[in-house]
Amino acid sequence: MSTAVVEFSSKARPAVAQSEPAGQAAPPEAVLTQMITGSLGSQAVYVAAQLGIADLLVHGPRNVDDLALAADVDAPSLYRVLRALASFGVFEEYGFRVFGLTPTGELLRSDSPRSLRDLAIFMGEDWHWRVWGRTLYSVRTGKAAWKEVHGQEVFPYFAGNPEAAKIFDRAMTSLSNLAIKAVVEGYDFADIEALVDVAGGHGRLLTAILDEHRSMHGVLFDQAHVLEGAKDNEHVKALSERLKLVSGDFFASVPAGFDGYIMKHIIHDWDDERAVQILRNISKVMRDDGRVMLVEAVITTDGKQDFGKLLDIEMLVSPGGKERTAGEYRELFARSGLKMTRIVPTKSPYSVIEAVKVL
Repeated sequence: MSTAVVEFSSKARPAVAQSEPAGQAAPPEAVLTQMITGSLGSQAVYVAAQLGIADLLVHGPRNVDDLALAADVDAPSLYRVLRALASFGVFEEYGFRVFGLTPTGELLRSDSPRSLRDLAIFMGEDWHWRVWGRTLYSVRTGKAAWKEVHGQEVFPYFAGNPEAAKIFDRAMTSLSNLAIKAVVEGYDFADIEALVDVAGGHGRLLTAILDEHRSMHGVLFDQAHVLEGAKDNEHVKALSERLKLVSGDFFASVPAGFDGYIMKHIIHDWDDERAVQILRNISKVMRDDGRVMLVEAVITTDGKQDFGKLLDIEMLVSPGGKERTAGEYRELFARSGLKMTRIVPTKSPYSVIEAVKVL
């Protein structure tokens, strides 16, 4: 969590934790302590997201007793959580026990187009949190902790637990908020006639692309139960003349004969063998002049801090997949009958990794 001060109001407010002065590195003890206690911050954000605190503050600051009554929780305990979050700029404390929203806290509103509330809930749910607690198991065995905790892999688990699946689907839609605008603005889709979004969830990325390219047609391809949720997406409804929903299993086949296939945050879910199987299924049926686009974090090899390197631990313990370097993506494509042509960075943690068919 950042410790930068968030200044957005002229009202008096208490001091919050300060960042280190410019050019002065934090002492090693501070860096490591923040990492050690990071899970406490994550759970505090989860509590605020689950209770809908940001939604309760939409119309202005409120006393913690009012918030606790509305959320049906213990007021002194809620105060301690909100006080901690306010010290990191998630909320703002006005005077004593009165809290309001900051720009960071706005991202926990359920109605914000940039909302990360559902992602915070997914990360903090008990059935997910327990998997993180078994990270050492994954490191010792090389196996996904999810199966060790739940007795089955991630996606079969969601198939049998519809409420958890809804939380996951909403979280993935929430995570898309980090990438969609940047991908649409940063990559040129103009010459694609028809685009298949493979495992495209509720269609947020595909509809954003279709909105920008009015002559393009699209296919949203995913499992049937996922597409049921997509049908409620107003953007999907509005594009019904140019957007088709097709259900299926990408390990078996994908819609054939298109010139564009895109996958966002999909290939990183799978080990190399299963990732190759998905990509081969696309390579076999795409047009000869078509291309594949993966929206993923590309791991740097220079030893610098990298969001993808942390996300890679989630891939290790949950689905058993991994984040990859440019070289690893190149090799993955080569095994799938594809050739990597370029990597297009975006103004987000993600890049568009492009490949064409080997003829």
